[in-house]
Amino acid sequence: MTESFGLTAAASVLGGYLLGSVPFGLLLGRWRGVDPRAHGSGNIGATNVLRLLGPGWGAACLLLDAGKGAAAVALARELAVRQPELLAVLAGMAAVLGHVFPVWLRGRGGKGVATTAGALLALQPVALLAALAAFAAVVALTRYVSLGSIAAALVLPFAHLLSASAPFGEGLPLTCAVFALSALVLVRHRANLARLRAGTEHRLGAPRAESASRVGA
Repeated sequence: MTESFGLTAAASVLGGYLLGSVPFGLLLGRWRGVDPRAHGSGNIGATNVLRLLGPGWGAACLLLDAGKGAAAVALARELAVRQPELLAVLAGMAAVLGHVFPVWLRGRGGKGVATTAGALLALQPVALLAALAAFAAVVALTRYVSLGSIAAALVLPFAHLLSASAPFGEGLPLTCAVFALSALVLVRHRANLARLRAGTEHRLGAPRAESASRVGA
C-alpha cells in the first residue's frame, strides 16, 4: 500500500507539473503570429496576452491557465485511493510550479496568478473569493493588474485562516500550500513592485500599440 501511494503521489505531482507547464499564452500568441515574450511585459500570462491581442484572447488565456490548476487537482483526486486531499494539494502546487518554471521554456514561465486561482477554486474557494474581491477592488481603483495580484496574494493567507475549519490540524498541508503560493506570487512580482515605485508600471487599458512596443512595461 505504501508503494502504491508513493506511485500515485508521484503521478499526481508529475501530472500536475506537466499540465501546468503547457504555455497557453505562448501558443495563443503564436497562433496570431505574435510571441508574447518579445512584446509588452515579455510575460506569457493572460495580462500580457490581453494587452497584445485584445480581451477575447486575454480571457481565453486566463481560462486556460486557470483550468490547468483546476484540472491538476481534479486528476489527483481521481487517481487517489488514499489521502486524496493531500494529493490534490500537491498536484495543485505542482501545476503552479509548472506554469512558473516550465521545462519547455527553460524555466521562464508566467507569474502563476491564474493557475493558482484555478487550483484554489478546487481546493479553497472561499479564500479565493476573498482574494478575487481584493484583486477586483484594487484593479478598479488603480488600473494596475500587478497591484491587484499583489493585494490578492496578501489577502489570501488571512482569508484561508479565517475560513478553514482546521487550518493547523488536518488542513495543515493546504495551509502550507496557500502560504507558499502567496509567497511565490509576491516574489514573481518583484519587477512590478520596482516599476510601481518608479511610476513606470503599465496600466490596464493602455493602447495595445504602446504595449507591444514597451518590452518590460
